[in-house]
Formats: sequence, structure tokens, C-alpha cells
Amino acid sequence: MALEIPIFPLRTVLFPGGLLPLKIFEQRYLDMTKACIRDASPFGVCLLREGAEVGAPAVPYPIGCTALIREWDMPHLGLFHLLCRGESVFRIAEHWAAKNGLLYGLVELQDASSPRPLAPPYRPLAELLAKIIDKVGTDNFPAPVRLDDADWVACRLAEVLPLEAEFKQQMLELSDPQARLERLRTFLQSRSVAV
Repeated sequence: MALEIPIFPLRTVLFPGGLLPLKIFEQRYLDMTKACIRDASPFGVCLLREGAEVGAPAVPYPIGCTALIREWDMPHLGLFHLLCRGESVFRIAEHWAAKNGLLYGLVELQDASSPRPLAPPYRPLAELLAKIIDKVGTDNFPAPVRLDDADWVACRLAEVLPLEAEFKQQMLELSDPQARLERLRTFLQSRSVAV
């Protein structure tokens, strides 16, 4: 399904189901935020490939994740505090910049993966994630906690582990939850973490 959405290039990777707090102060993104709140419509979050988060339009990676604004506050004029939730992975078919510098993209949404049970070899990854959740608190994770869902475990670990942004991007681009889990397990084992 093709959809035209504003694109927000950031130095972070958003995964489906993930939570993303944002502070919005640049005019083009204030305008985007107002439109998304008014229409209950998504915007796209993509990792920056070239450029910066502020200033001239940046070049995004072609695969990102749609974000819906779940909570918002305007503590003063010209500043939004947002809590967004990742929804669907997409691929940018084409993108362009509006006069105000806001990027727009014609994107193709990927089908959401249905919950898949966590295979026994990857249960140690779920146990590691459970320890992290206990340490930092369930409020920092999207509810409900689904430690038996392969994709949920893979996405949440990719969010919280100290991974390079490009590695997280590779994880987002993998459509198979088991492939994501295998990459994470290999990464952790290379850092001498027993999983």
C-alpha cells in the first residue's frame, strides 16, 4: 500500500511497537506535528544517511518506520513534547523537500509480521530482556510485555542494546524475526555475553 507522509530523519532507528519521545522546536516539524495531531496521521522516522537533524533537508535511509503521536504537550509556544509509537516498516519509493524544508515521501508499507513464538535457542535473549525490563522499569517499554513473541523480543533488544545506528538500521531492514534474533545473539556472543 502506497502512502504519502512527512519524513523525519533522525539519528535513531524506530522499530514497530517502540516508543520514541521527541522535543519538536523547528518550524517545519512544528507544522508537521500540528497536522499529524489534527488528522491523527503518521509521519515517517528514518535514520539519517547524510546531513543533520536541523537545518537543510537531510538524506534519509530508504527504510524507516511510521510513527503515531500517542501523547503530546506544548509547555510553551514553539515547543512540543511528544511520545510516539512505531507502527509499520516502510520503504521510500521517492522523496522530495517542500519549500519549508520538510521532507515528504511516497512510501510502501510492509505487511506487519504476525506474532511468532520464540524458538527455544533464543529463550536466553528473552531472559536477558526480562532482566533489562526489571532494571529500567516496564514504563520504558511498550505494553503489553511479550517475552514469548520473537519479533517483540528482537525489536526491544535492538532498541536498548548499545548498538551502532547502522547495525540497528540493518536490524530494521530484516523482515524475519528469527534472523534479527540470530544477529543479536551473534553480536552479544562477540561481546562475551552468554546467550
